[in-house]
Amino acid sequence: MAQDSGTRTLISQAQISRGRGRVIYWTLLVVVVVGFTLAFLGPLYWMVTGALKSGQEIAQTPPTLFPKDPRPQNYVDAWNNLALAKLLFNTFYYATGAVLFQLVLDAAAAYSLSKLRPIFGNVILGLMLATLMIPAMVLIVPQYVTVLDLPILHLNLLDSPFAIWLPMVANAFNIFLLKRFFDSIPEELMAAALMDGASSLRTLWSIILPLSRPILGVVSIFAVTAVWKDFLWPKLVMPSPETRTVSVGIYTFAGGTPMNVVIAASVIAALPTVVIFLIFQRNIMSGLTTGSIKG
Repeated sequence: MAQDSGTRTLISQAQISRGRGRVIYWTLLVVVVVGFTLAFLGPLYWMVTGALKSGQEIAQTPPTLFPKDPRPQNYVDAWNNLALAKLLFNTFYYATGAVLFQLVLDAAAAYSLSKLRPIFGNVILGLMLATLMIPAMVLIVPQYVTVLDLPILHLNLLDSPFAIWLPMVANAFNIFLLKRFFDSIPEELMAAALMDGASSLRTLWSIILPLSRPILGVVSIFAVTAVWKDFLWPKLVMPSPETRTVSVGIYTFAGGTPMNVVIAASVIAALPTVVIFLIFQRNIMSGLTTGSIKG
């Protein structure tokens, strides 16, 4: 009997090639793909079209699928009335700092655990991964107390960007991703660098980091989106109107602003992350899969 050398799935190729099996397979595939597409794109479509409607049209029941009288002016009003330029700049500033801190410190930690292999390195990694099991809400109070009075230095970090940057530095998930990628880099390169007299820091800078650009890009995107979508923590540590992020700013102004203008502001606030994903989606997938299989 000839052995099947193809990819094994729940449904064999012989069943799919039959008339009835082929119809059932493609029917289920189309239903699932269309269902998931509607589930993901439906809210985005409602948000974009809702921003073009009048207040009365948004509130009416049942809702309309298309704006009866599109109003692009809602986007202009949202930009001007909610000071979105300042809010977006603040958020971009915080996201940039978070990316830099995570790339420097998380990459150093992952490099140490992967290549330098300190004593009790596996124990340290296990304790880091165990923190992923702790709900984020449980950490809110101790983190806030720490921000109010930073240990040893006794500094109040409210309205300081470090209140956002420092809690994001020790990201166990990103350290694990980086470590797994560094593990896939051949040890022969490390040995060659050592024979050439390169220090551990020079090896990291000249060999490890250039080879790790895909995963570094993934970590950067994760850091940006984490800052961009976060709401509760920036609301607690950035009480001043001058330091608010875009999500906190929109929520603050929503009380006295028409709903269609608020929705338009939400569309504008979501555009940067959507554009980043569309541009770097290949990099995200390649960074997550490269290094998963050693060759």
